[in-house]
Parts: sequence; structure tokens; C-alpha cells
Amino acid sequence: MKAFESYLLGSVKLNNRIVMAPLTRSRAIDNIPNELMKTYYSQRATAGLIITEGTSPSINGLGYARIPGAYTDSQIEGWKNIAEGVHEKGGKIFVQLMHTGRVSSSFNIPKGGKILAPSAVQLTTNEMYTDQKGFQPHDTPNPMTLEEIKTTQNEFVMASKKLIDSGIDGIELHAANGYLLNQFLNPKTNLRKDDYGGNYKNRARFVLELARSVANEIGADKVGIRFSPYGVFNDMLGDYEELVEAYTYLANELRKLGIAYIHLVDQIDAMGAPEFATDIQKTIKDAFQGSIIVGGGVNTIEQAEDLLNKGYDLVYIGRPYISNPNMVEKLKTKSPLTIPNPDTFYTPGEVGYTDYV
Repeated sequence: MKAFESYLLGSVKLNNRIVMAPLTRSRAIDNIPNELMKTYYSQRATAGLIITEGTSPSINGLGYARIPGAYTDSQIEGWKNIAEGVHEKGGKIFVQLMHTGRVSSSFNIPKGGKILAPSAVQLTTNEMYTDQKGFQPHDTPNPMTLEEIKTTQNEFVMASKKLIDSGIDGIELHAANGYLLNQFLNPKTNLRKDDYGGNYKNRARFVLELARSVANEIGADKVGIRFSPYGVFNDMLGDYEELVEAYTYLANELRKLGIAYIHLVDQIDAMGAPEFATDIQKTIKDAFQGSIIVGGGVNTIEQAEDLLNKGYDLVYIGRPYISNPNMVEKLKTKSPLTIPNPDTFYTPGEVGYTDYV
């Protein structure tokens, strides 16, 4: 079966074509990757590729409680320890760099941080959990100055370099699901009148400049990016004029950079989004002409094989990986999957985290 074949992703050889998708788990006390997280990721190292939970390159991007960072020495040392644990089990691991942008509460931002976004558009459709005061409204973000745009891009570059130097195999830039990079791409959250706003090419400028800078620093073959076209999570505009043209443009420009992959999120299963209005996955695949990761609602080997047989290269599996650390083995043997407990998705500690077998 294709799913169990090895695959060369950029410069990284994967043992199979099953990808553990990024999953926010909120176990990084004081935003530092820890020994418990090493156990969690090492348990799942039989995945062809692990893409970690969203990890902030900056104090300003820590919008959620207890998510990890990658900008201090202690954080980088924590990721080095995790990489060693995964590699000892024969796995490969990319860190997903995620800046939450407007999806933030000031209670979750450490002292000295600032909530930044392309424009001062508050997220009002839901609230943000904080350890101090429970659920709280999202703060109205500060619109980024040109200097803050360059500083933020540099923070991504520095975090990427430190992570690669620590032994992490690659970096995924999170440009999906309503976070900072997606906020630049989407006309609902990007109301700028300068070179970073307006038409879709201007809205893509931040993302493409960032991808180019990271690729130049660590090598394009170690860089991936995640998109969520038609996604509505975090109150994004799901469909808009020239959406197809915008993502075709992004795919073409990223092809020129030679990055390792594009990872496409299907929000229908986990996030209640409507179905894609067009065959956007194929459109992006044809334009990019490189490795594409797809998935969404994959629970069986037949579903994974169907996507691979359609010409996609790797298949991501998300929430089932929470409660099935041996997912690849279960797919091979067609064993029943353990159902995860949503009450422990984001709670601190090992319960619902490392105690699944």
C-alpha cells in the first residue's frame, strides 16, 4: 500500500506517508516544551512525519494558554530534547511556527508582549480560555507598523534557525485557521491600505516574504506551509472574490522558492466548515507541482489510500492521533480506534495526553 511506502519530503526521508497533524494540547507550562511533551511525541514517532502543535516564534504570538514558544534558550533546549526522543524512535519531526495574531487574550501574553495583527479587527464570535479568569473576550489587536512587520518576520527566521540547529528536521509556517499569516491573506482581517493590503498579491506579500526569508536561512527543502482555503475557523471569511486566483498565485510563488510542501487543511470534519466551493486542492497541487499534504476525516487505511491514489503525496491524521499513538500500526492491522476524550484536549498533565495506549 502507498501509505506505508517511504517518501522523500524535501531532504527528509519519511518511513511512511502518514502525517500526524498539528494538534494544540496546551501542556507547555510557562510556554516551555517539557519532558511530558517529549514522551507524547516519542509515543507517536511511527508516523512518517510529526508536525508539532503551533509554536510561537515570539512573546507576541502566545495567544493561547500553555502553548510552547521557540524564542528563548530554555524553549529551544526543550525542543532539542523532544527531537532527540523522536529520532531515537526513528521518527521525523517538523515544528509548526504559529503566531496567533488577533486570536489572543492579554491574560495569555507574558509581560512585555503585545497583541498584533494586520488590522485592528477584533474577534468577537467566541472567547479565549485563560488560566487566570476562565473564558475572556479576545482583545482588539494593535495594527502592525511596517517596523513590526519586519520584526515579526525576523522572529520567525530566528526561531527557525534555532530549531534546525537544535536538531528539529524542518519548519511548517502556519498560514491557516485564522492565525496571523492567514489574517494577512484574508480580506476580512486585512484592511490595510499599504503594500501589505488591498489586492490579493499585496495581501500575500507578508507570507511570501516570510517564506522566502526562512527558506534562505534554513534551506527551502526544510520548509513547509499550511493553508486553509475556504476555511471559516476563528471567524474568517470563507469565500471571497479571487480566492482561487489568490491561492494559485501563492502556490506558483512557493513553487519558485522550492519549499518542501504545502499542507492543505480541510475544516469540514473538525471545524464545521462548508465544503470547498471548488476543487482547490487539485488547483493548488497543479500550480505548486510539489509535495502536497491533504486529509480531514481520515480514520481508515482505505480513506488514506484513496487520497494517495488521487495523486496527493502525504495524508494527515489529526484528532485520532490524540488517543491512538500507534496509529500506523492500527491502520496496518485495521484495528478499531480508541475515541479521544475532548474534556482533556487542552488540560495540563498526562491524563488524556500520554496515558492512551
